[in-house]
Amino acid sequence: MPVPLPSADEVLLEPPSAEETRTTARGIATAVAGTGRLTNLQRALLEGVFESMTGHRVDLTDFEPLDAAGLARHMARRNEMFRARCVQVMLLGALVLRPLPEDVVDRVTEVASQLGVDDRLIGVARRFADGALGLAGVDFERNGYTADWHADDATFLHTSSELRDAWESAVADAPLAARWRALESLPAGSLGRRITELYRARGFAYPGLPGSAPPLLAQHDWVHVVADYGTTVEAELEVFAFIARANDDMRAFSLLAMVVSLFETGYLRTGAGLFESDTGHLSADSGVVLRMADAMRRGALCHDERRGSDSVDFLAVDWFALADLPVGEVRRLYGVPPKSPAALAAGSAGPWERGGISEFQVRAGKAAAGDTYDAFGASVR
Repeated sequence: MPVPLPSADEVLLEPPSAEETRTTARGIATAVAGTGRLTNLQRALLEGVFESMTGHRVDLTDFEPLDAAGLARHMARRNEMFRARCVQVMLLGALVLRPLPEDVVDRVTEVASQLGVDDRLIGVARRFADGALGLAGVDFERNGYTADWHADDATFLHTSSELRDAWESAVADAPLAARWRALESLPAGSLGRRITELYRARGFAYPGLPGSAPPLLAQHDWVHVVADYGTTVEAELEVFAFIARANDDMRAFSLLAMVVSLFETGYLRTGAGLFESDTGHLSADSGVVLRMADAMRRGALCHDERRGSDSVDFLAVDWFALADLPVGEVRRLYGVPPKSPAALAAGSAGPWERGGISEFQVRAGKAAAGDTYDAFGASVR
């Protein structure tokens, strides 16, 4: 039986204490530890996320197991959203395992059931464990961020015609390409001018042109600028962690699950209409884990000043309406906090800094621009 949600008088809305954090971490670690012990990556991931999100350090080198029923009782005073966020952290800890043991998915399922949380992405994890990777990709679309996609709701993309699905490309849309190109004439330091500099330095095609990203995916490029993240694979993990955690729609977590499945385990071969699998980017460098955890913290702290909401869907913003504003002003509108010292020390770089661009992107930018190439400050490590 699930532990009932607390009443309005019982609910605990204060940030978790150090003791509560340690207990929650024990329960999540118990669920995702495949052989009774966490992998090095799982430990770094969970410790990093808990410290970034709560401010309390946890040590999961050795931990006393806490089963699903015990974890659910421990969280009895927490509301549905708090519980769902914990299930997402647990899923994240499971999704970095390859192979993903069925008993791990069973324990994750049991915890979610005890907490009364219906997270449909657990079904995707089940597909991974079963080896049904093609079906898992379908489940991502059915149960994730784009599950309720409606073309008539996507006016913020400014395409000339409706898109049949969320990640459809629009490579023959001259008015859309012209709208993007016009951003080049905006003042230096404005959001619109900066996004064009990001594109030109990397040889990216503007949406509407052949070889361009799907218009919905192009929405996340603006976030690279606003949140100050480069365009390497490691930075993509940061950007999507930031986007997923800023949005209180629980389905947004699928965006982070997608890039982890692309860029760590390779469970997904492709994603978002453009990305291709490139594995091992979390396990190769523990600093990337810290950077991703800090991106989650930053996303959680964002606030849409215009709407008065702590939930921000950064993929649904009409960025062209903000394009003439200085980047700093846009960050203020969304309450984007600075990166942590730990993330900076771990190598988190902005789009125009050393480490903020890949060698492939530099070559593409030079090929597109020739003698007029300008990286606008970005360079490879």
